[in-house]
Amino acid sequence: MQPAYSVIFLTTATGAGYGLLALLGVLRAMDRLPDERAFGLLALGLAVALISAGLLASAAHLGRPERAWRAFSQWRSSWLSREGVLAVAGYGPAALFAFAWLVLQRNDGLWPLAGLAAAALSMVTVYSTAMIYRSLAAIPRWHHPLVPWVYLILALATGALWLNAVLAPFVSDPVGHALARAICFAAVAAAWLLKIAYWRAIDGAAGGSSTASATGLAGIAGGAPVRPLDPPHVQDNYLLKEMGFAIARKHAAKLRRLTHLMAFLVPLVLVLVQTVSAGPVSLLAAALAAVSVSFGVVVERWLFFAEAQHKVMLYYGADSI
Repeated sequence: MQPAYSVIFLTTATGAGYGLLALLGVLRAMDRLPDERAFGLLALGLAVALISAGLLASAAHLGRPERAWRAFSQWRSSWLSREGVLAVAGYGPAALFAFAWLVLQRNDGLWPLAGLAAAALSMVTVYSTAMIYRSLAAIPRWHHPLVPWVYLILALATGALWLNAVLAPFVSDPVGHALARAICFAAVAAAWLLKIAYWRAIDGAAGGSSTASATGLAGIAGGAPVRPLDPPHVQDNYLLKEMGFAIARKHAAKLRRLTHLMAFLVPLVLVLVQTVSAGPVSLLAAALAAVSVSFGVVVERWLFFAEAQHKVMLYYGADSI
């Protein structure tokens, strides 16, 4: 598939923002975050900015952005519509959460429920985003049960590392910062294992469709290979540009190694460095870990689209998909 940069930015930015907002809601309810308005303003502001920027960028992928509102009406059958409805609905609890923290300075009574509701809606929205791709049976590499889990854990991993970076200047006690670092380490390690499992699964999967099955000639051919005499079109068209994008195996391998390095290994090492250091070194390690995972997830998401193959390409010479 042709990777769309607006969709890559949408999924990476909103993933990090929703992951950060979810962790803020849960940890604030547990009273495990600093109470300072400055920290709340910085952390919540970053989460909402990432979410809003990602959602606005998605409009660049629409042929008629002025009609985007119509997508909200199809929430009964469309994961894209559900994503939009949940994304808009999530601003309500997030606003109450921010009001309680930044204006009232309250974290008692029913106010923590606003943060927990924002956290729940954040994760459900990320799940809906993943299900847009998981539901497409015509693209086997997306129609895989691990896809939603990879989206969710990567959102938590990126959100945790950005929370760690924002939290570092406000916590002087290393022990008080230990929970955030533990969440970072656990989320990044889990994301790494899930991503490896996903890549191994799609690499080892046998193509369930072929040119013979797509054309209905499987039985007639008697097992012999089926090849089209002529291509369906004599020049490039939308299908070939959007669905026929292919990345060379050697380039995909290099980008996978870069993802392993930037999204997983480097952040884990930097979190360990932060654990055993203090002062500017600790702050720098936390910031670099957040930047590294964000860059790595952008590469991972580009590969997610570039390596996908649509079954329509069976009519254009693909052997099996």
